[in-house]
Formats: sequence, structure tokens, C-alpha cells
Amino acid sequence: MKVILAQPRGFCAGVVRAIEIVEQALEKYGAPIYVRHEIVHNGYVVESLKAKGARFVETLAEVPHGARTIFSAHGVARSVEEEAAALGLPVLDATCPLVAKVHSQGERYVQQGRTVVLIGHAGHPEIEGTMGRIPGPVYLVQSEADVDRLGLACDAPLAYVSQTTLSVDDTKCIIAALKRRFSDIVGPETKDICYATQNRQSAVRELSRLVDVILVVGAKNSSNSNRLREIGAEAKVPAFLIADRSELDLEIVRGAKAVGVTAGASAPEILVEEIIEALRGLGPIELSMLPGVEENIEFKLPAELVDRRV
Repeated sequence: MKVILAQPRGFCAGVVRAIEIVEQALEKYGAPIYVRHEIVHNGYVVESLKAKGARFVETLAEVPHGARTIFSAHGVARSVEEEAAALGLPVLDATCPLVAKVHSQGERYVQQGRTVVLIGHAGHPEIEGTMGRIPGPVYLVQSEADVDRLGLACDAPLAYVSQTTLSVDDTKCIIAALKRRFSDIVGPETKDICYATQNRQSAVRELSRLVDVILVVGAKNSSNSNRLREIGAEAKVPAFLIADRSELDLEIVRGAKAVGVTAGASAPEILVEEIIEALRGLGPIELSMLPGVEENIEFKLPAELVDRRV
């Protein structure tokens, strides 16, 4: 059996930074450190950090007074920041810089007198955070049909921004629908779309041309991991989202000549390695990796975690 790995796959720079913030905070301040929401959407990562002393909560009311608190990579609404200040919580913000950039874009568009349309998935923590940071009405659209339902004048000054776990390909039809309907609408350049989302989706499209089955390693609540599975299915290749080795049913790959493996942006490489080992249980494999984009982006840690010793 051929096993072909997508390139790139797994952790993006925003995820690496968020996890490192928790680890560095534990090292510097000691346990426990409280994290609002899962730092990234991956159970293995969360459990690993719990073992080191991180405690995950969904509301700040669960955090003891004065306890050091971290906001997850998905970002938070301004009201959450204000609540933390009122509770006297020292905060480290692990919001992905690309998510923070979307917040800034939305705020800037409002300052220009425009109403913001946000492209994304209702209920996702990144969407809740973004809507809670833009000072003015924000209209969420998830599809072209949602664009048709917007109760806004066709000549109203508008702007659009999008969830970072959506790629250029995911948003292009919705953006086209917005531009058809509204005469005065602007938005960020496509280069501002999250590089990691686009790269991983492009890699899966390439992978789908070469394999009989695609395994996507990632959590069920990971938006970008779910999208990778969908892309495989759209290419008419059976694609399965699995959290880890325990969820792999070897029957789905038995008899396949070539199996493709990728991982969502919040899934660690160790989980991919475990999947490969499980596949070896069916017999010898020929392991290879697609040529692909080499990602070398790094995001800086918060200043208080940077060791300034020479």
C-alpha cells in the first residue's frame, strides 16, 4: 500500500504560538494557568496541556480572582476583555495574529462609515469573537442564499471580512454574490486570507488526484479539519475525519492501493505518525510525501513571555 502525506499539514504558526504561550506561562508562573475555551480545537493538545497544569474553562466566572488567564487562539469579544479586567484577571492573549488582523480590518471599515458583512460559520468561537470586536452592526453570511436575504440597500456602503479557517476557494462565490448585489462594497485582498488554510486545502486537492482514500487527522469541532474532509469528498474520493488512531477503522482502507493522509491546522504530527503505524498493521507500506509549500512563518510571543536575558 502506498501512503502519501500531504504537504503542508498539521500545525500552523498561529497554533504553534498559542500552545507555546500556555507552555511558557506554566513555566514562568507555575500551575494552574486558566485558559478560556480550548486553546486550539484538538483534544490531544488540550489533554497534554491539562497534564502540565492548564485548566480550561468556558466562562471567566470559573476563574479564581487574580488567576492568570489565557484567551484562546480563536480570539474573544471586547466584552470578554472588559470582564477579565473587572474581575482583576491578568491576561495573556493567544489570539492568532491573522484573526487579530481580521478584527482590525473590521474596525477600520466601520471607521470608514461602512457596515460589515462577516463570512463564516455561526457559533464558531472565532466568529463570536470577531462579531464582538467590531463596533457596529455585523451581518453574518454562510452562503450565497444568505447574501440574498440581507436586508440592506443595494447602494449601502459595505465591507466584508471572513473567518480565517475559510480559504479563498471557500469564500469566492459568496464574495462574488456580495459584489453582484451591492454596488459599494470593499474587502481585503486575497493575500490577506489565512495562508495555512489555503495551503492545506490546495494540498488535499492535489492528494485527491493520487489516492483511493483520504484520512484527515483532526478534531470534530475543528472547522479547518472538517473542510479538508469535505474537499476530499468533493473530489469523489472517500474521505474520513479521525481524531486519532483509536478512531481509525482499518476496514475503510483495506484493499486501497494508495491512502492519503493529512492533518488539520490544530492537529499535532504525533497523531499522523500513529496513523501511519496503524496502517502498517495491514502490511508493508510505501511512504512518501507530496512536494508542497514549505511554511516558515513564525509569530512572536507576548513580550512578557520573551526571555530578554543575554
